Amino acid sequence: MEYGSGGGGTSGGGGGGDHDPSDPQRRKKRYHRHTALQIQKLESMFKECPHPDEKQRLQLSRELGLAPRQIKFWFQNRRTQMKTQHERADNSALRAENDKIRCENIAIREALKNVICPSCGGPPVTEDSYFDEHKLRMENGQLKEELDRVSSIAAKYIGRPISQLPPVQPFHISSLDLTMGNFGGQGIGGPSLDLDLIPTSSNLAFQPPVISDMDKSLMTDVAANAMEELLRLLQTNEPLWMKSSADGRDVLNLDSYQRNFPRAMSHLKNPNVRIEASRDSGVVIMNGVALVNMFMDSNKWIESFPTIVSVAKTIEVISSGMLGSHSGSLQLMYEELQVLSPLVPTREFCILRYCQQIEQGVWAIVSVSYDIPQFASQFRCHRLPSGCLIQDMPNGYSKVTWVEHVEIEDKTPTHQLYRDLIHSGMAFGAERWLTTLQRMCERVACQMVSGSSTRDLGGVIPSPEGKRSMMKLAQRMVSSFCSSISTSSSHRWSTLSGLHDVGVRVTIHKSTDPGQPNGVVLSAATTFSLPVSPQNVFNFFKDERTRPQWDVLSSGNAVQEVAHIANGSHPGNCISVLRAYNTSQNNMLILQESCVDSSGSLVVYCPVDLPAINIAMSGEDPSYIPLLPSGFTISPDGRRDQGDGASTSSNTQGSMARLGGSLITVAFQILVSSLPSAKLNLESVNTVNNLIGTTVQQIKAAMNCLSS
Repeated sequence: MEYGSGGGGTSGGGGGGDHDPSDPQRRKKRYHRHTALQIQKLESMFKECPHPDEKQRLQLSRELGLAPRQIKFWFQNRRTQMKTQHERADNSALRAENDKIRCENIAIREALKNVICPSCGGPPVTEDSYFDEHKLRMENGQLKEELDRVSSIAAKYIGRPISQLPPVQPFHISSLDLTMGNFGGQGIGGPSLDLDLIPTSSNLAFQPPVISDMDKSLMTDVAANAMEELLRLLQTNEPLWMKSSADGRDVLNLDSYQRNFPRAMSHLKNPNVRIEASRDSGVVIMNGVALVNMFMDSNKWIESFPTIVSVAKTIEVISSGMLGSHSGSLQLMYEELQVLSPLVPTREFCILRYCQQIEQGVWAIVSVSYDIPQFASQFRCHRLPSGCLIQDMPNGYSKVTWVEHVEIEDKTPTHQLYRDLIHSGMAFGAERWLTTLQRMCERVACQMVSGSSTRDLGGVIPSPEGKRSMMKLAQRMVSSFCSSISTSSSHRWSTLSGLHDVGVRVTIHKSTDPGQPNGVVLSAATTFSLPVSPQNVFNFFKDERTRPQWDVLSSGNAVQEVAHIANGSHPGNCISVLRAYNTSQNNMLILQESCVDSSGSLVVYCPVDLPAINIAMSGEDPSYIPLLPSGFTISPDGRRDQGDGASTSSNTQGSMARLGGSLITVAFQILVSSLPSAKLNLESVNTVNNLIGTTVQQIKAAMNCLSS
């Protein structure tokens, strides 16, 4: 048992120099440990009298050579310790009793489902079922009345009763057919192409399953076991995690992992299953409660990680957790994760996400795959316990430690351009998650600042509300761009030949969202590699002085930045409003956002007319400003820098500094027609194909890489 006594002394963590001993921040307590004889005597007295009076404390102090205050504090601490032990024992007993009652409850519920009426052999009719049947009969009568009313109205317009109409054929979504043939019609300016429009509706390819109480009990057990495994992965170093000799990253020792967490077999049937495991930690500018709210809300989750999460949906809330806190919250979720290129398929997961508050200011959130039998065969990825530990720090910061651990079944070979990046585990690894989180938290912090942090070159953003409105508009633009090049189930990409070995991938969808132009939208993208560092490629796209070298639509005209909003500590993280010189469209500006972190970068832009920009800059709601963004994504190619001259700038950090070449995805969106037509004009396809081809050639020429 220790006790603290006041005294001077400077902190051992200081950097040297003279310190004022009266400074309370420079003082620390000296601790004294009682001897075994003193503790034995105190324990013996505690058993006889846990609350000694002043006379007994004075006698003990004389016998043991301790001050009366020390005796008093020892007994106070010992009583608190005993109280805690009793409470812990009571909690364990209550938890066991609760588990027993829950199991009995589930068993009784299951037994009630199989009860047979002894008189008729059918299920017993209870008062609840009688009222349920009565309610259904009433609803049935109302629906018949509604059907009769609608049928009479429809008959007035179509000339015959609705019952005589032919049956509706089921809607079928097929892939985009861009092959030339006999189309039976001509579009404006050239032959038309037959295709099925892909609706911009939910990507979830299955209906939410019916979850019984037995399922919920099993899910709770799976989540608890996953949390236990995650905490060990987060808090244990060697031999479970080893430092990579190449780049210092944490690498999971699979043999040690198998010994610590034995499993009978892989969750995936293919024997050629690949394991990806990574761990990283860092500090983010957001408090723990806000981070937990972000992670446990599927809408905030996809908003915070638009470059990684293409789809996120909460299928069912299994447990809502403690009142006013997410601790104990358990959700069944569906998500698709992406690399921003049409060459990389998304990874689909059906997961349990579980949050637990470990202690004051410390939370853990685990995600683990949960196999729903009727859908398990669709997924070629299985998430082993993954997630993060969030620890509150002073001044609203948090330390986040992240673990990603998945099994991957490569049913089709990974495209050669992305093989090194994906197989190294960096494409979907912990470092990419954490650096993206750091960047997005900085963006949120900049958006919350009430003071003017804009480099407002023309005085065009009059207020903090205008800045926040512009940031919301730019965030929606980036999210729309990331969605446009996703390979999720809502996109069916087809390849046009002619550019290079990758080709241009195109897809088409009918846009009805209020934040997009209404009509038929053609998305086109291609990916190519350059032996130039990602940072140098990003600087080339970001610099408005070099824009005429790659922007085909600018016709070689220079651009001027008229407004600038910083949204991060890196100077490359910003929003710009650009104006082109010497153009006939004086009322058209360019909204652009650039994002960069150690996992890659983005440059996304969109033409916006002057009245719409004025709406956003005045602080009004920008949700209905139509956007059709285009842009570039830049990723490391996953290969080590061999000193090929593609050096990086000194302020580059993380993977972008360690790696040499770049993978660049160019993506454009074009409004083909504002009419709800399912015919695509061939001229539009040729236009976007030539546009991307010319852009790629100009980029290679500007970077002196025409031979690559």
